[in-house]
Amino acid sequence: MRRALVFFAFTLACIGQANAGAWTQDEDSGQTISTFTYSRASRSYDASASPTIPIRYLKLLTQTYIEYGVRDWLTLTADPEYAKAESGPPGGPIEVANAFAIGAGARLRLMNDRRGVFSLQGSYKSAGAFDTSVSVNQESARQFEIRALYGIDFPVFDMTGFADLEAGERFVAGARPNETPIDITVGLHITPGTMILGQSFNVISGGDAEPPYGYYRSHKLQLSIVQHVLDTTSVQIGAFVSPAGQSALKEYGLTFAIWDSF
Repeated sequence: MRRALVFFAFTLACIGQANAGAWTQDEDSGQTISTFTYSRASRSYDASASPTIPIRYLKLLTQTYIEYGVRDWLTLTADPEYAKAESGPPGGPIEVANAFAIGAGARLRLMNDRRGVFSLQGSYKSAGAFDTSVSVNQESARQFEIRALYGIDFPVFDMTGFADLEAGERFVAGARPNETPIDITVGLHITPGTMILGQSFNVISGGDAEPPYGYYRSHKLQLSIVQHVLDTTSVQIGAFVSPAGQSALKEYGLTFAIWDSF
């Protein structure tokens, strides 16, 4: 059990994925979001959701999320990423993993009016070891995901805010269970060039796991600021924590991203 929990720890840093939410890109335009994430943990949540399991964990993750508008209502996506992780019991041997994965998909906008924006998105990911939410014996897996996305803008005094709600189902090949991702983003443009983002990234496993996998869930809260710096470029700086979970890391870390439109 302890060995399985050590391996579980490698990948729960990959819960959240940068994207533009329910909104699609304009035709023949797009954006890239290049993200660098540093995360670590000294405890894991056990099967009773208590952070009682000591662990040494460190992860570096780089991602480049690319979107391109084929039509105003249809956006194509690509998501190459690379991760390096180290984990093990305190005072024990350290397991090291290097993983590369690439994903691709499309987002179809079905509604765009005063009630908000509603879209459907499908994606496929060829994931390396430690690239889905759990991994044992450095096992890789493929996954297909479909999710519904709803976004809306709203005024906040003399500022502009927005909310983006996403939920879906992730179908994972092999012994790993399928997953239900639920992501919530709330943003506020405090100036024309400065935005504050509050985000909640959540993954809940299904009941179809095969040994050595079991039930798990992970929850992250992230707060960041996005600052416009050039005509088409913004930078994002943020921090995140995992305030709750089950058979998952009690994790914290920093993230830095460069947003660029084209």
